Amino acid sequence: MSENQIPEAGDRAPAIHLPTYPEGRIRLSEFKGKKNVVLHFYPKDDTPGCTTEACGFRDDLKTFDAADTVILGISPDAVASHEKFAKKYSLPFTLLADEERTACEKYGVWVEKSMYGRKYMGVQRATFLIDKRGKIAAAWPKGKVKGHVEEVAAAVGELD
Repeated sequence: MSENQIPEAGDRAPAIHLPTYPEGRIRLSEFKGKKNVVLHFYPKDDTPGCTTEACGFRDDLKTFDAADTVILGISPDAVASHEKFAKKYSLPFTLLADEERTACEKYGVWVEKSMYGRKYMGVQRATFLIDKRGKIAAAWPKGKVKGHVEEVAAAVGELD
């Protein structure tokens, strides 16, 4: 897998080391051998689709906890923005601040987008399920908000 290519099932999950709310900094490798990880990339804190999805993960957290799985949300927003977002919606999981978009680029989700005929760079909504071995178990490279959390929860339930 090359840089800026979306990882697929079976690929080793690209390394991440970023500032977070609320913990300080996190390395993805901290979870290897201990927990599965749902790594959810989203465009922006406190926007309609991103809020719906984050609240969906919040509301189904018991399912993920029962399967030894942590949720990590990641966007280019700053830690201060993540703090406001998490507090406003009582989000009980870690949000990673990828302000320099290094993780977004490693996972191939920093892409050209278009709105009202204007082209710009932004985050493509995507989710990666990473197993305890550090491998991508499943990927949703173009996440849809409706039904997505349920799809991810079902895939988590199929892990060893």
